[in-house]
Amino acid sequence: MAQRLVKPYGDTLNDGRVQLSFTLPVALDDAAREGARQLALMMGLENPAVAHAEAMGPDFSLFIVYGQCTHQLDLSTITVSRPEFETLDKDRIDRLIADKMGRKMVVIGACIETDAHTVGIDAIMNMKGYNGHKGLESYHHMRAINLGAQVDSEDLVTRAIEEQADVILVSQVVTQKNIHLDNLTRLADLLEAEGLRDQVILIVGGPRISHELAKELGYDAGFGTRTYAEDVASFAIHEWSKRNAA
Repeated sequence: MAQRLVKPYGDTLNDGRVQLSFTLPVALDDAAREGARQLALMMGLENPAVAHAEAMGPDFSLFIVYGQCTHQLDLSTITVSRPEFETLDKDRIDRLIADKMGRKMVVIGACIETDAHTVGIDAIMNMKGYNGHKGLESYHHMRAINLGAQVDSEDLVTRAIEEQADVILVSQVVTQKNIHLDNLTRLADLLEAEGLRDQVILIVGGPRISHELAKELGYDAGFGTRTYAEDVASFAIHEWSKRNAA
């Protein structure tokens, strides 16, 4: 594969110009401004300049710095892990579920533990969906159960058992101090302890979720941003069909 060398673009092609923002736990003054500039130098930016500085209270300051990145990247060397499946439209998914399963597919979705952000799970589960893509509740051959936010992992597992769930769909938006990793690991461990892990298709989505990370944590698939209900549903029925081919 031919090299595809790229650098950030700002004013002119390949000039390396980038803009970054960060907060320092100091009051805004001349020393803080200079400190922000020198931090940008330490990050490897050439000719950095503080384009904007704003006090965020008595002891915190926000800085926006503009500088020049000297590095370039060969895109031809990059491989991205993603689940391999054909994305189908809503009608084809419904037909495939009817043909393969002969019943409704049961999908339970939730934001687990302390995560209270339901935008992602609602976009996938709710009837109206998102951006013109109808959610799983609109699928005729799916029973979509949205448990909402701050659901304890034990409660999710209990409900999955009660509903005889085929798919568990987890959304994790809060990632401070990598709490999402602890939450997701705990859920996978609970399913394993109950002997259910191989009986359900376990999917996770969120802004800092990749398929590679999901697999490392013991999940079947991971979806990041710009994922729609048909992506999740297509993977689910393909995975179910593969497991039940015999």
